[in-house]
Amino acid sequence: MGEELLINITPMETRVARVENGMLQEVHIERSRARGIVGNIYLGRVVRVLPGMQAAFVEVGLERTGFLHASDIERLDHRGLARPTDGDSRHNGEPADIRELLREGQSLVVQVTKDPIGSKGARLTTRLSISSRFLVYLPHTRHIGISQRIDDEEERQRLRERVEHCRDAEEPAVPGGFIVRTVAEGADEAALVADMRYLRRLWTRLCQRLGSERPPALIYADLPLYLRTMRDLVRDDLERVRVDSRECHQKVVEFARTYIPELETRIEHYVGERPIFDLYGVEDELQRALGRKVELKSGGHLIIDQTEALTTVDVNTGAFVGRRNLEETIFKTNLEATTALARQLRIRNLGGMIIIDFIDMQDPEHQRQVLRSLERAMQSDYARSTLTGVSELGLVEMTRKRTRESLEHIVCEPCPVCQGRGSIKSAETVCYEIFREILREARAYDNDALMVLATQEVVDRLLDEESAAVADLEEFIGKTIAFQVESAYHREQFDVILL
Repeated sequence: MGEELLINITPMETRVARVENGMLQEVHIERSRARGIVGNIYLGRVVRVLPGMQAAFVEVGLERTGFLHASDIERLDHRGLARPTDGDSRHNGEPADIRELLREGQSLVVQVTKDPIGSKGARLTTRLSISSRFLVYLPHTRHIGISQRIDDEEERQRLRERVEHCRDAEEPAVPGGFIVRTVAEGADEAALVADMRYLRRLWTRLCQRLGSERPPALIYADLPLYLRTMRDLVRDDLERVRVDSRECHQKVVEFARTYIPELETRIEHYVGERPIFDLYGVEDELQRALGRKVELKSGGHLIIDQTEALTTVDVNTGAFVGRRNLEETIFKTNLEATTALARQLRIRNLGGMIIIDFIDMQDPEHQRQVLRSLERAMQSDYARSTLTGVSELGLVEMTRKRTRESLEHIVCEPCPVCQGRGSIKSAETVCYEIFREILREARAYDNDALMVLATQEVVDRLLDEESAAVADLEEFIGKTIAFQVESAYHREQFDVILL
C-alpha cells in the first residue's frame, strides 16, 4: 500500500489525512466557522505604528488586528501595493524605519503568512504571492526561484530556463517573478505557460477589486482545504484520493482534470457504510495524538509537552531492556524515537522551537547517527525545519515552521478546572483551604454555625480522615460546622456559608 489522501467532509468541518503504508502521517482540519486564512489577501488600514517594535498593527476585518513587521514591508504605491523591485529593498541590509514606511490611517494591501495563534493576531506581509499547481507568482519582483526540495541540479537549471523563457515570451502580460514548486519537477513548458496565464488572470482580477473596495476588505481568499490539499500535497507517487462527499468529489475531479489530469483516474468517491477515518484507523491515531505519551514498539516511549514558548520531547527506554548492554539499548531506543518523533510533529502540527531530550549517549558516533536519522525522518515533512547538533546537556534543539494552529489547539481548549496547568489540587489540599476559610469567616462574623459546600470526594474526606481536625476546629471557634455535597462543583471549588 502506497500513499493515499483521505478527505472527510461534513457541513461543520473538513478533515484531510495523508496515509502512507496504512499509517497516518499528517492531518489537516478546517472548520466552517474558523477557516484558515494563510494566503488570504486583504485591503487593510494601519491602526497603530510602534517605532519601538519596528512594527504596525493593521485592521483587516478579523477578530484581532494583524501584526506587520518593518522587514515584511516594501515601499508602497498610491494603491497600497508594494512597488516592483529587482532585489532587496532594504537599506544597507536593514529594513527602513517603520515611520518612513507607514502612517496611522494609511490603506495598504497585505497577505496573511501565519494564522492567528493563541492570543496573537495574524502575521502579515506586503510581499504578495499567489499559488497555482506548479508556480508561486510574485507580482512585485522579477526573481525566479526553485524549490529546495528539487535536488537534481540539472532539473533545477532546466526549470529555471523554462520559466524564464516562458515569462519573457508572455511579457508584458505576465510581469513579475515566480517560484517553481516541488511538484513542478518534470513539468513541460505547456504546463508552466498554462499556470502563468492562470496566475496572470487571477492577479488582474485582484487589482480590479482593489479599485472598488474600501478597507478593511477581503480581496482574495485561498482555496478551501480539500482543494488546497490537491494543489499542495499531491505527488507523483500518490496511489489514490478518496473523498466521502459526492459534491466535493465532483469538485476535486474537476480540479484534477484542469490541473492534474494524470490523477483523475485515481480519485474515488467513498460510499462505504463505515466512516472513512474509522476504516483507516485515523480516528484512533488522532485520539492518541492528543495524549502526552507515545508508545514505541520496542517498549520505550516519548513524553511530549506543548507550551506557549516551546515544545519539549523526552525520550525514555520504558520497558525496553535490550539484549546486549546499556549503551546499545539507549542507542536503539533513540533511533526508534527519531522516526516516531518526526511523525508526531506532522500529525500534531507542532511548530516553533522544539527541544528533544534523547537518552544520554556516550559514544559520539551514536549521537551522529541519531541526529542523521532525525534529519532523514524530517525530509518528508512539508514544513521547513532546522536542526542543531547535540548540546553539552545532551539536548537537540530544532525549529519547525508554524503557520497554523496545532492539532491540540484546534480540537481542545484549556481545562476549566485546572486552567491549563495539567493538574488539580488534591482533596487533602482543598480540605486545608476550607479550614483556613472557616477561620477567616469565624473571626470576621458573629454567628452560631457554618455550612461547607463541596464535592462528594472532599466532604467524604472531611468526615473521615479529617474528622478529628474538624472536631478540634469546632471547639476552637466555638461554632458548629455542617457539610453539604454539591454535585455541580469541581474538586477545587467550595463555599463556606454563614448560618
